[in-house]
Amino acid sequence: MTKEEKQSQINSLSEKLDSNGVIYITDISELDAIETSSLRRQCFAKNVSLSVVKNTLLKKAMENVKGKDLSELYDVLPGPTAIMIADVGNVPAKLIKDFRKKSNRPILKGAFVEQTIFVGDDQLQTLVDIKSKEELIGEIIGLLQSPAKNVISALSSSKNTIAGLVKTLSEKES
Repeated sequence: MTKEEKQSQINSLSEKLDSNGVIYITDISELDAIETSSLRRQCFAKNVSLSVVKNTLLKKAMENVKGKDLSELYDVLPGPTAIMIADVGNVPAKLIKDFRKKSNRPILKGAFVEQTIFVGDDQLQTLVDIKSKEELIGEIIGLLQSPAKNVISALSSSKNTIAGLVKTLSEKES
């Protein structure tokens, strides 16, 4: 590989790392061709980009990223490395956990999720448990709708009268 090709790959990697807030560094070695193909299909279906990278190029790309301190992840680079890039923080973790039901790989080496760094495979469950923005918004909307639903159900169960509403609410309190 020529210097120009290496620099091109470093620039491309830097751009990917810079423009995404969810980066997982994994080890997918020991997966055979069928398993690797299956993992790639699952990643594609979940809108996760999976690519095998050279550690030296990845480290240089990480150093070039502005606005993100990825230096804590340098120590996890030795050995075979693949990166998973996604839009939602917990999707790659759920994908890894699900895939591991059939295989012992991929192994999570480290992750950068919305300005937080997670190092080690023992952090996988923590990453699975992180709620996505959409999940949090759904929970908040559900909480906000709950009191309104109680009033509406009380009104409909008491034949839409104020006296019936007061009666229903007083019965619920006791």
